[in-house]
Amino acid sequence: MPASPSTARAINDRLALRLLQQDGPLTATQLKTLTGLSRPTVADLVDRLQDAGLVRVVGESGSDRRGPNARLYGIVADRAHLAALDVRTDSVAVAVADLLGVTLAEATLPIGSDTGTRFAVERAVGMLERTARTAGTAPLHSVGIGAPGLIDPVTGELRNTAGLPAWHGGLVRELQQRLDATVLVENETNLAAVAEHRIGAAQDRDTFVLLWLGHGIGAAVMLDGKLRRGASGGAGEIGFLPVPGTSGVPSSVNCEGGFHSLVGSAAVCELAAHHGIKPWGPSVEGAQEQDPAAAFAVRAALRADDADADAFLGALADRLALGAAAVVSVVDPGCLVLAGEVGRAGGDALAARVEERLARMSPLRTEVRAGMLGGGAVLRGALFAARDAAQDALFAPGG
Repeated sequence: MPASPSTARAINDRLALRLLQQDGPLTATQLKTLTGLSRPTVADLVDRLQDAGLVRVVGESGSDRRGPNARLYGIVADRAHLAALDVRTDSVAVAVADLLGVTLAEATLPIGSDTGTRFAVERAVGMLERTARTAGTAPLHSVGIGAPGLIDPVTGELRNTAGLPAWHGGLVRELQQRLDATVLVENETNLAAVAEHRIGAAQDRDTFVLLWLGHGIGAAVMLDGKLRRGASGGAGEIGFLPVPGTSGVPSSVNCEGGFHSLVGSAAVCELAAHHGIKPWGPSVEGAQEQDPAAAFAVRAALRADDADADAFLGALADRLALGAAAVVSVVDPGCLVLAGEVGRAGGDALAARVEERLARMSPLRTEVRAGMLGGGAVLRGALFAARDAAQDALFAPGG
């Protein structure tokens, strides 16, 4: 059925706003070319969006011809702000951005294992509030939170998971109650996959699996451009995957004995030490302050470039290929991204080793790539989630 006039206007407005966000600022003529709409229709939608406070004139094009078509229109990025949180077992990182995703303020808060739940929650909420004030006076519209563990696909709540700090769930609930904003919670690895898909290593892939390698491990499955979370939100809990080479099997409450026991940060550090690679020491090129010891060990091995270092990287690739082969045999993604701090530290050299071993273990051709965003992928993905939510609410007639 043909769309009603109001529906057609809403569709056209949304299309124009998407283009202005992705490619803007743009002139009316450029909008006409990109949308395929007529000049009068574009003129009408620009007037509507300006009246709604969604776009404004931000300058003029370089054309010699002056007039309405030479005006550059851009999103009113400071109409509201976005916030993103990367919640880890021992810290919280926050970023506040405008509606175009430009970061305005950032902060990180370490939280010790002996910190009480209430105190940890109050400190984290206080940090977010201070960072938001630093960013400016615009209200927070949407907040994206990336956290380890299971996210209930029905309620969107962070489920209590053994081994994770109690303050995680408390922080999410406190933010949902205290903030006059939309609060979204997503598994950290899924958010990393969103970020690598939009601006990282998987920009040209709509189907891939991301393997997160940091303090812990996880996987995210992206099929046809959509995240697949599973019936209970647990798709990608690859740390529990039973694999050969461990001392036992995992349980429903503990992933020790699973794939985590082979490639978690502690296991990688033990493997490095066995090959004479120190996970800590003099500054290693490319190292980041927040990197786990495993990332330092991988960077040190790549820099050493000797027989012991090569043996360590080969053994690590063997372990990674075990878990990767299980995922590939079920999903057949065609592309595997080694993400997180360790994946970025290993770079193309580690990815090539894993791809070569995977090719020997599986008949399914799979390209292995190094993630480009490192540990920052979670925060970037959380900002994307917040920005999408704000777009849906604000970038529509009457928003």
